[in-house]
Amino acid sequence: MTERGVRGKGARRRQELARAAATLMLREGPGALTHRRVALEAGASLSATTYYFASLDELAAAAGGALAETWAEHARTVVARAPGVTVQEDPEAAADVLAGAVLPPGDDTEVRSHYEHLLGAGRHPALAGAFASGRSVVDAVLAELVARVGAPTSAAVTIALVDGAVVTALTEHRDVRGTARAILVAAWGR
Repeated sequence: MTERGVRGKGARRRQELARAAATLMLREGPGALTHRRVALEAGASLSATTYYFASLDELAAAAGGALAETWAEHARTVVARAPGVTVQEDPEAAADVLAGAVLPPGDDTEVRSHYEHLLGAGRHPALAGAFASGRSVVDAVLAELVARVGAPTSAAVTIALVDGAVVTALTEHRDVRGTARAILVAAWGR
């Protein structure tokens, strides 16, 4: 096998481990991240996780990067499938598209789990740093969608409004997506 093939295989293995760490973190929270638990999740040996990630901080940063990329990919999918709606023509449909790009797929239970673990991630500097650096990719994708629907809010403000809607909906036992739609439409003055 060529040296290049080994690097490619190593990069793929590192990425698989990072995705396994991300899955584990979303399912059980940042406290679940250990080399042993990630190895089990990935179906890999413990030595593989310690070979590719010298420390838990490095593993957490890779997990955060994988989560940020997953978020960006989800937003790209929403952008690609977005109907040609605009805030001016149909504010509620436009709000649904934007909320769909910001929120993870799934029902309110999955959204609750996602946000609870994201909040917990803020306690871990390596995870928080990875989210912060991956955020620019998400913002760029959402900026494209915000422009497409003609929303008067920036990508960052749109995310903040949806995040606030999630907190409101989850703490008051409301429908998350409906609350996000209503808050976006209200913010747009529609």
